[in-house]
Amino acid sequence: NEADTNKNKDVSKNEDVEVKNSLVKKVESGGGGQWSFGLLQSMNNPRLKVLEKSDHVVIKDKFPKAEHHYLVLPLERIQNIASLKPEHVPLVKRMVTTGWELADKHPTHRFRLGFHAIPSMSQVHLHVISQDFNSDRLKTKKHWNSFTTEYFINPEIILDKLISKGKYVPISKVEGDELLKRDLECHICQHKPKNIVDLKKHLLTH
Repeated sequence: NEADTNKNKDVSKNEDVEVKNSLVKKVESGGGGQWSFGLLQSMNNPRLKVLEKSDHVVIKDKFPKAEHHYLVLPLERIQNIASLKPEHVPLVKRMVTTGWELADKHPTHRFRLGFHAIPSMSQVHLHVISQDFNSDRLKTKKHWNSFTTEYFINPEIILDKLISKGKYVPISKVEGDELLKRDLECHICQHKPKNIVDLKKHLLTH
């Protein structure tokens, strides 16, 4: 009867809430107040949150390096790309799909999606960043090279390794530091500016 139907709907709804709450608790349990765990707090910040799906969320980067810079994060507590397992392949694919859906909302901009090889923040996160790099938050060679060299890893590479090898083995810190120290180079025309100020002037010509 109708009463039983409504009761079953309520039970189903409560079960959905419990599942989502359990995922959120996984996220919140990782943190403390340490700076490196700041993403865990940002995931629940309504000023930063763009959207939430069943197993991942999208937030605005607090320090955007371009006009459009988002982070896609799983609700499950996963520290970094080295912690990803084969069973996370569907999750990563859904995160990538969400990332491109966001990019499609800005048709006048080109986008890239990627993971940092050695992220400074705990909780794995996929960057969705427009390629204008028009931001006063982009201040250093390290900032630039982290998005325009092999330090910025295409998610398809991660997925391929998870499927074929069962895990992704990141580069070493020494290798990462070398990439971040590379001479500045325009990501469009390979022009080599003298410094970050010259680079940002040059970017306006594209």
